[in-house]
Amino acid sequence: MARDRGEPAAVRVYTVCDESKYLIVRNVPSLGCGDELGTLFSTYGPLEECTPMDGEDCEEYTDVFFIKFSQVSNARFAKRKLDESVFLGNRLQVSYAPQFESVLDTKEKLEVRRKEVLSRIRSPAGSRPEGVSQYSLGQGSSSGNSHHHMSSNKRTIFHLSQ
Repeated sequence: MARDRGEPAAVRVYTVCDESKYLIVRNVPSLGCGDELGTLFSTYGPLEECTPMDGEDCEEYTDVFFIKFSQVSNARFAKRKLDESVFLGNRLQVSYAPQFESVLDTKEKLEVRRKEVLSRIRSPAGSRPEGVSQYSLGQGSSSGNSHHHMSSNKRTIFHLSQ
């Protein structure tokens, strides 16, 4: 159903702990199309596994598949693009499945995320001098550190005292 222009878009926020390289795909037609589903998902990155989950409850004439990507970023991209997309006449329901992660998987995921965040806060010209951070907050610091405040839609640079 189309939303009204004045109505805000529905947004679902995922934390790094919610995201996973493991996905569960529901509402797949029971037509023996696992290879085609694997091919579709592999366009978003290398798959390590694409298997039916026979023990899962599902609607009549549909199957549930377990998909494992080699990287969380590929699973994130696939979920964003394929959740609610139509596959052989059925609307796919794609969800993260972090419950299948090992402790090693979780540690790896958190380390990759830490590196992504660190790379985003560094300036394009390289790293900043020690004690200088940059945030897209648009508000001042309440901790007494000196700062330069531009407008609310511009970046704010905080100079942290040492």
